[in-house]
Amino acid sequence: MSQRLVYFNGELIPESEARISIFDCALMFGDMVFEMTRSFNQKPYRLRQHLNRLYKSMRYAEIDCGLTIDQMEDATHQTIEVNLPALDNLDFQIMHDVTRGGLSLYENIIREGTAPIVSINIFPLVRHTGNLASQYKTGSHFVVTSQQSVPSRYIDPKAKNRSRIFYKIANLQANRMEEGAMALLTDEHGFITEGTGSNVFVVKNGEVFTPKPHNILRGISRQTCLELLIKKNIPVHQTDIDPYDVHSADEAWWTSTTICMIPITRFNFQPIGNGKPGPIYQNLLEAWSTEVGIDISNQANRYAKLSEVWVP
Repeated sequence: MSQRLVYFNGELIPESEARISIFDCALMFGDMVFEMTRSFNQKPYRLRQHLNRLYKSMRYAEIDCGLTIDQMEDATHQTIEVNLPALDNLDFQIMHDVTRGGLSLYENIIREGTAPIVSINIFPLVRHTGNLASQYKTGSHFVVTSQQSVPSRYIDPKAKNRSRIFYKIANLQANRMEEGAMALLTDEHGFITEGTGSNVFVVKNGEVFTPKPHNILRGISRQTCLELLIKKNIPVHQTDIDPYDVHSADEAWWTSTTICMIPITRFNFQPIGNGKPGPIYQNLLEAWSTEVGIDISNQANRYAKLSEVWVP
């Protein structure tokens, strides 16, 4: 298998050689923005939407990467094309990382200089989806953690940035509550915001509810779900949701780029509904699979088996 290549500030270099300075603002402050896109049948899914969000994040963070969005898109397709021989027909993530560059205090010793760094890397989804394959059938367990979301008056969650240690703290807390449990964050008023890298939906009496978009990262997969619900004439509301609403829901699910959507069948150690994936979830997953031309759950199961022998 040939070696994967990374787009790194205009050059394509071996993945093993892609690195930044220890004095880069990304390492020193988490001062960077990013996007993750996935492919279906090795074609990027909603790439332009992800890039639009990336450029909004850059504007918010006041980072000028030196590329127009069209140039970034061209560079992405170029990076995909040169990596196809190394991907063995596997679907993959596309990671865009943009750092502010080296801290000016150290500019005399940073070989790369202090200009922003743009990297685009491609990595197979074998473990990303394979590790969660069983949860398409059994569902996930979400728990509310004491670690809350950072209020939007301090940092706007709509900008996708790497300064997210609160995500890690929430994940650690959730795992201490039960190994494998996933964190669900609340805001300072106790309303549900999001998971640590996911958006959530709950169903009650045939209607779907998801947190308002003002205090969350507006996920691309979240948007896909909203569009599918509208196409199927299923009522959907963006509103305040509290833990009680999750406890009393008939069904629930979470969305994220690599896995699309997975049911939530337990919440704070109690079953949601009958404790099984619900009919609206199953309806939407089938519709999503039809849209992208891949059975999403089956692909995850195939990747789970492959991950036992797969070498990255």
